[in-house]
Amino acid sequence: MTEDLEDFLQEEDDNKLYEHFSITVDKGQSLLRIDKFLMVRIENATRNKIQQAAENGNILVNNEPIKSNYKVKPGDLIQVMLSTPPRENDVIAENIPLNIVYEDDQIAVVDKAPGMVVHPGHGNYTGTLVNALKYHFDNLPSMSAELERPGLVHRIDKDTSGLLVIAKTEQAMNHLALQFAAHTTDRLYNAVVWGSVEQEEGTITGHIGRHVKDRMQMAVFEDGSEGKHAVTHYRILERFSYVTLVECKLETGRTHQIRAHFKHIGHPLFNDERYGGERILKGTTFTKYKQFIENCFKTCSRQALHARTLGFIHPTTGEKMSFESPLPADMVDLLDRWRNYTQNSIHATEPEKKIDRHAKEME
Repeated sequence: MTEDLEDFLQEEDDNKLYEHFSITVDKGQSLLRIDKFLMVRIENATRNKIQQAAENGNILVNNEPIKSNYKVKPGDLIQVMLSTPPRENDVIAENIPLNIVYEDDQIAVVDKAPGMVVHPGHGNYTGTLVNALKYHFDNLPSMSAELERPGLVHRIDKDTSGLLVIAKTEQAMNHLALQFAAHTTDRLYNAVVWGSVEQEEGTITGHIGRHVKDRMQMAVFEDGSEGKHAVTHYRILERFSYVTLVECKLETGRTHQIRAHFKHIGHPLFNDERYGGERILKGTTFTKYKQFIENCFKTCSRQALHARTLGFIHPTTGEKMSFESPLPADMVDLLDRWRNYTQNSIHATEPEKKIDRHAKEME
């Protein structure tokens, strides 16, 4: 197995969903090792599993990572993230409609709608893409013997829309996995980000790994001290008053790569709740503007990110395959709203423009 493939498979394993617990220690609690304390408080949690979570930095007390020998004190706020155990026997086939844009005896290409979880995990054991794949296709291979994720070679986030390739045979699975590991696939994303991105095109480079304090987030480590090498190329497609439509080309495929990289450079994705994009980050203090943004959030009620194109080599024919997915309706409506807003701003009267500039200076 090549180093690139090992790294890719590890990245897939790192993407497992987790169970999250938040516990406030009672006032009358005596000093007790946290691993012993959590064994009683969390159902089916073994001491070994808790100790491993602490070693991985996935147990925080008062927002600081601790070791398994830490002794809990009254009033401590404990946050725990435990990896979800495989539940292969629970993955059932479900008749969920899929938008299959291409299929042959080796592969299928699916255009995933926003809001659909890709594979089962804590809180999402039904209604996922994997449940649908088990219904629509027979005997799909899994990349891992430990986790039943039939057909999956790569993934996109629940609230990201767009294209995924599905492997229907072991040969296709292995061939495609090598392509993703070697970064020879072509993937373009469209994203709406907060603010006016200064350069017309550029590259964001920085290791991506779990955030030290918020384990649900990924963070960028420019010094390479943690995480894995990640590179995102981008170019501007359209500018609006206070947001920008960008095209992103992934050189690597890390968890939340686009979302983490753009937050890192000060331009989080529009309405990306996990990375701070659900707040009004740019614009005026006018009530009408605030209402406009709230309406935009309702129009696109998720991070504005779409996996638009996907290209790879067919595992048996050697043919170059390329697919494109049109922007989904919610992002089309969002962009239309911003175009109208920008156009109306251009035609604003001079006094209105002066007031608007003054409001921005006061921010």
